[in-house]
Amino acid sequence: MLASGFTGTPVSRIFLFGTIASSILTSITDIKYLFYLEIVPHLWPYRQVWRLLSWQTCYTNSTELLFASMTIYHMRIIERLWGSRKFASFLVTILPFTCILPPFLLATLLRPLSFGAINYLPAGPTPLIFALLAQYHAVIPHVYKYRIASGSSASTTRQQTQASGSSEPTSSDTSSDPGGLVFSDKSTTYILAAQLALSQLPGSLLAAAVGWGMGIAWRNYLLPEKMIEWRVPGWLVGEKAEGTEGFEGLRRRLEGEGRASGVEGAEEGARRRGGERGMGQAVVDQFRGMF
Repeated sequence: MLASGFTGTPVSRIFLFGTIASSILTSITDIKYLFYLEIVPHLWPYRQVWRLLSWQTCYTNSTELLFASMTIYHMRIIERLWGSRKFASFLVTILPFTCILPPFLLATLLRPLSFGAINYLPAGPTPLIFALLAQYHAVIPHVYKYRIASGSSASTTRQQTQASGSSEPTSSDTSSDPGGLVFSDKSTTYILAAQLALSQLPGSLLAAAVGWGMGIAWRNYLLPEKMIEWRVPGWLVGEKAEGTEGFEGLRRRLEGEGRASGVEGAEEGARRRGGERGMGQAVVDQFRGMF
């Protein structure tokens, strides 16, 4: 049965609530200008290098915060699949790349090619979200698919049905109908992420593309193997004591069940042997009485 809410996903809960709290606090204190990044003047004349570390702290737009929060909520299934330790390790490993690569590509590639027109990188952890989305796309299968038929395809099917004289369309007609759009249960998650990537073009799209690329690189072992296999300490996500206790409890329960089943099997065998011996003795006694 699927667990609801943030059951078993402490890292996702901290990620979501931390993003919401920091965005609201930034809006209340009116310090949004400290978090978005412009190559000029923030980096070149003013040398505000600290913005490379802080631009993923929060969102400065309520629309982006809404779509990001809903997408992070959908990504909690990755933590349930991997476990909190691997999930947190993935975020920590990807974070330095997602902090440095988007500003670097913006400064060295997009801004020179656009003659200085593309200079802005919006704030928010969009690269981290899209790195998680790449894992979601790779490991989470769709449960069902559905088709939204267009009006033209529906009318064509109706005309074919009326021409054939049957009250319902045949299976060959419906299977060969190419009209309509096919979606799955994962489509809503992709739509939310697309809204986030297209919110402040072209900077938001650059951040999303870098995050997706880093997620693919991490999954395909294009990064150093030691970096991919590194894990945060277990106590950091609360797995040390709980994991040991859970393992010991499971071992004791299995041993107890094994001993109980062994005793029950021995008793059952004794009863069977006793029953067989009693029946044989009764047959012998019966024949003895006849003679």
